[in-house]
Amino acid sequence: MNKPLKIGVMGIDHGHIFDMLDEMLKEGCVCESWWTDGSPLTLKEFNKKYPKIKRVDEKLQILEDQSIDMILISSIPKDRASLAIQVMNAGKDVMVDKPGCTTLNQLSDLKKTVKDSGKIWSVNFSERFHVAAVAKAEELVTEGKIGKVKQTIGTGPHRQGNYERPEWFYDRESYGGIITDIGSHQIHQFLVFTNSNEAKINHALVENTTKKELPGFQDFGEVNLTGNGGHCYVRLDWFTPDALPTWGDGRLLILGDKGFIEIRKYTDLAKSEKGNHLFLANNNEVKHIDCSAVKLPYFSNLIHDVLNRTETACPQELTYLSMELAIKAQEQAEKK
Repeated sequence: MNKPLKIGVMGIDHGHIFDMLDEMLKEGCVCESWWTDGSPLTLKEFNKKYPKIKRVDEKLQILEDQSIDMILISSIPKDRASLAIQVMNAGKDVMVDKPGCTTLNQLSDLKKTVKDSGKIWSVNFSERFHVAAVAKAEELVTEGKIGKVKQTIGTGPHRQGNYERPEWFYDRESYGGIITDIGSHQIHQFLVFTNSNEAKINHALVENTTKKELPGFQDFGEVNLTGNGGHCYVRLDWFTPDALPTWGDGRLLILGDKGFIEIRKYTDLAKSEKGNHLFLANNNEVKHIDCSAVKLPYFSNLIHDVLNRTETACPQELTYLSMELAIKAQEQAEKK
């Protein structure tokens, strides 16, 4: 890095802010100030982990700080678009936790702001960008190890009782629905691995079978997509059992015409409690690859993009399409 990138934080309502900030600090970024609305459940942990980063009373103190290059946002999902727009209009780039927005109107406003401001709106799809095994899979697919990718199957299981949940977690308008929220991960990866730049939603479904007293909650979702580069099935749920040593047994299966890759992102069930397992099978070999030491390229690439006005971390159009498909699938599922 030619100079240390200076970042700020606006909104710490979701715990993803810790991974986002940690990875940027590892890359040499500097963070001196942060702002959030109210007292989210993450507040105590944030203060403990980053005692030298000062909380400011007004977000304008960060927006008007000309020394800050980029803002990290992990507020309540429904507020992320408006905050990102304020940040870009203030002349700063944005990394926002997924979902980057919760409605198509928000997405339209974001597109206009990016065009008018020339700033970067990067959505941190953590199930790709924070998982070393996915980075390794991208390398292997690029090398042709499984031929042409035909389909991805992505699962996003989660545990409801993993930690104390805020009220907004159960409010549909606040979190955007299970497909918009969690499903944006798997839809994004489908577009990446099939090299699709357009897709049709064949089927989308959401349900709430465990918390009828909280009608805004959705504990199951599924999506089937056909892209111009391949096919996709997505399954999402909040059914992870208590005995599992992690919050969810997230997996990704990438089917090619000459082999396949399976990624066990966070655990190898009943074998290993650590994650980043990749299994490769093709016409020449079958093997397991421990990807725990593989570097995560997103963060250094994003810093490069901020400094050089490039698109190496993730093309802007891909980010738009990922959120567009997730929101449209959510809407389609709720019409049933």
